[in-house]
Amino acid sequence: MRHDKRQIKRVHLIYYLRIFDAETGVNIGHLVDITTQGMMLISEEDIPVNRDFSFTMMLPATIAGREELNFNAHSLWCKNDFNPDFYLSGYRISNLDTGAVKILTDLIKTYGFKAV
Repeated sequence: MRHDKRQIKRVHLIYYLRIFDAETGVNIGHLVDITTQGMMLISEEDIPVNRDFSFTMMLPATIAGREELNFNAHSLWCKNDFNPDFYLSGYRISNLDTGAVKILTDLIKTYGFKAV
């Protein structure tokens, strides 16, 4: 049995936002869910585990004057999705400054999926 170590429950957004490698500009995948501490992506490629990444997230609208957010994350796991053509991967987000935390908080509040 896997024990969930998350302190904050991740929120699904109404958009699958695109996530790019900040160094190469390559599209890594799409955001599935997020908190200010972690996220899950869906991608077409298997993601190396236990690796540090610099990501750029394209925001769905301008938030706090920005159209994208740059941040660092560490890959924790990767597995096949229900659809075997895709992979799910989990990350711990690190070193967010106060402005980035506010952007993520506003993003979650505005675009978080609200179940009825």
